Amino acid sequence: MKAVRYSRYEGDPSELSAEEILSLLEDFLLDSGFQDPFQRYDPDPDRRPTLEDLYDALLQALLQNDLVPEDWLREARFADRKEETRLHQAIRRMVEKLQEAGYLRLPGEDPLGPAQGGYRGEAGEARFELTEKASDFLGLKSLRELLGALGRNAPGLHPTPHHAPGVERVGETKPFEWGDPLELHVTETLKRALPKGFENLSEEDLVIELSEYTAAMSTVVLLDCSHSMILYGEDRFTPAKKVALALAHLIRTQFPGDRVRFVLFHDTAEEIPLARLPLAQVGPYHTNTKAGLELARTLLRKMGGEMKQIILITDGKPSAITLPSGEIYKNAWGLDPLILAETLKEATLARREGIPIHTFMLAREPELLAFVKKLSQITRGKAYLTHPGNIGRYLLLDFLNKKVRRN
Repeated sequence: MKAVRYSRYEGDPSELSAEEILSLLEDFLLDSGFQDPFQRYDPDPDRRPTLEDLYDALLQALLQNDLVPEDWLREARFADRKEETRLHQAIRRMVEKLQEAGYLRLPGEDPLGPAQGGYRGEAGEARFELTEKASDFLGLKSLRELLGALGRNAPGLHPTPHHAPGVERVGETKPFEWGDPLELHVTETLKRALPKGFENLSEEDLVIELSEYTAAMSTVVLLDCSHSMILYGEDRFTPAKKVALALAHLIRTQFPGDRVRFVLFHDTAEEIPLARLPLAQVGPYHTNTKAGLELARTLLRKMGGEMKQIILITDGKPSAITLPSGEIYKNAWGLDPLILAETLKEATLARREGIPIHTFMLAREPELLAFVKKLSQITRGKAYLTHPGNIGRYLLLDFLNKKVRRN
């Protein structure tokens, strides 16, 4: 993400809006540990930033964007107690503003209750939580970055090969049947009515226009959070999270009938709520793709909908499965026959349930390419060889152009 640049700011930075403050914190909130060498090589999946980390991140963002008055900097540099400086007090007010706007929850705060004002405890070990509203805001920013670069207009609904009364005309007609919206095709109806006279008009004379029938889509996004997502010289997990957040915002605002849920897969798999997605971390994990697909199928059965799909974002071949005993069997070398067979068995079950699996590969290792090719053949899904820098373009383009074709 490009740094937000402001002109020299001589006022109180706490006067910035909550949205401007959250924008300043975007990189900090979405960080997956890649910038920290200790986290990169020995990741802690339970790592969560503290309030003190949040204060430090705000300070760094203000300094990088020239938003601190010079006299405030001099005061802070020579102060005996930083808590008494105008700069620290402004940062504290900025955190309170995020809380009051519903973007942040502080320790001990009731998630269902109103904001309680500033946190009065020690910030050192206190953890904060983002709200779903904050995740949605970050998703909007990611969506604008991804689609803005493509020059795309706002998307519509998912078209299907079926026709019905509706909005998007297709130039076809059908006789009126009881229960159809009275969207008459005037010309065809008049052709039938004029010879017999309007006084003799009957239901059989009515002809309606057909439109493109649209259907709801249920989507599960599978995010690989194995160690390799930050290990090999590039951060692959943060771009994947940005795409997932953008997709969530896109569905909420442009596809109101659609539903999306998110699953992290590693040694096992777990559903993650939208509010926790920005702060999600990788771990010292292998890649249990089978567990992810199994959980995704379970969630899709509960979600319902005429159209279903799984979007799989990964950078590695399957390297783990859960045995019937509950033990995790792991093998990171090559394509293990047992792991491969069990994973493809899960893909076969997805195909029987009419669920395509669309895979976005963030690496080019031969084993991954071979696995994804087989996976796509089984489920009739799509596969994209992509890169963390442009994964969002591929993913969102595929989602917006999604069509159900005639067999």
